[in-house]
Amino acid sequence: MGQIIFIPREIDGGEPRVAASPDTAKRLVALGFDVVVEAGAGLASRITDEEFVKAGATVGKATDAGRADLVLKVRRPTDAELKRYKAGAAVIAIMDPYGNGAAVATMAKAGVTAFAMEFMPRISRAQVMDVLSSQANLAGYQAVVDAAAEYDRALPMMMTAAGTVPAAKVFIMGVGVAGLQAIATARRMGAVVTATDVRPAAKEQVASLGAKFLAVEDDEFKAAETAGGYAKEMSKEYQAKQAALTAEHIAKQDIVITTALIPGRPAPKLVLAAMVASMKPGSVIVDLAVERGGNVEGAEAGKVVTTANGVKIVGHLNVPGRVAASASLLYAKNLYAFVETMVDKASKSLAVNRDDELVKATMLTDGGKVVHPTFVKALEPHVEPAAIPASSMVADAAETQVKTATAKKPGKSKGTA
Repeated sequence: MGQIIFIPREIDGGEPRVAASPDTAKRLVALGFDVVVEAGAGLASRITDEEFVKAGATVGKATDAGRADLVLKVRRPTDAELKRYKAGAAVIAIMDPYGNGAAVATMAKAGVTAFAMEFMPRISRAQVMDVLSSQANLAGYQAVVDAAAEYDRALPMMMTAAGTVPAAKVFIMGVGVAGLQAIATARRMGAVVTATDVRPAAKEQVASLGAKFLAVEDDEFKAAETAGGYAKEMSKEYQAKQAALTAEHIAKQDIVITTALIPGRPAPKLVLAAMVASMKPGSVIVDLAVERGGNVEGAEAGKVVTTANGVKIVGHLNVPGRVAASASLLYAKNLYAFVETMVDKASKSLAVNRDDELVKATMLTDGGKVVHPTFVKALEPHVEPAAIPASSMVADAAETQVKTATAKKPGKSKGTA
């Protein structure tokens, strides 16, 4: 009997995604593992138990987690789930550790070796494991779909015998993975699209998708990107100038989509109440950073708020989960690619190489301790979390993603849909 990989049904926050697909289950079995999927785990992602069985997996119960050598999840395990796991088991998920120190400590105490997928380094060999990009891509798409549904007007210009329907004006704030996909989707739907970002490389990216770029392009803007392609926090002076420019622009827009999140920090406020008040009745704002406090004043997590002047502010949680059938397939592939790097092909078992750069970057707890160096520092009193990709179900955030900016560097290409 081989080592056991367990795929549970997600129970935290009504998560509809699942950490395996029939394809990845089949591949894991081929690597020599016994794959056990909890009954109903894939139903919310349109994957039946029968499909997993056909792929070679076994359908089991939640208690089967206690036999597992490796647990693959979407969200960090709850305390109740951890009590089922055996000491020494490996757990791979989107761990969301910032602000959840007690939960991380509980994982360490449970003796599991936990890996945070959102800490995957942005290197060539890890592109296929990049959960932030795979999930943010879908979040950007879904943001436009949600905006169109709330807008209740046509997005493309339509010239008919009965008259002309004007094209909707869409403004994307933040040109990371989600922002780029939002631009592409809105353009496909026929909208007139503009976008902004603090990173200079974003200007070319926006133009390549047929949209117009909006930014205060001064000397600070030209130096607003780190060597790794991440955004730097801008000065108060620059923020004021950019806010003035965007405030004037937002007043003319029909739809605004915000995606900005600075690593390890609350989401920056980009759209103030006065800007919302300047928009036309029936306009729509979608805040993709709402789980981190939001980019929009007045946004409420999990709600669609209608302001006094008739503007709708959309604050859906877990936006990738709104397209779970697609999101699960991509996430499962991210997980499989990572697991494959930790398998000894001869013994057909897990062989975690703690010197591997992927393991070093993602291992959160091991041997009863929190071992991720950055997060250990983050747990210390009054220490600001370091600038590494913050975990968010949206996971993108214009100012945290490296997309086309790194495509220019050899070996770091990430195509844009």
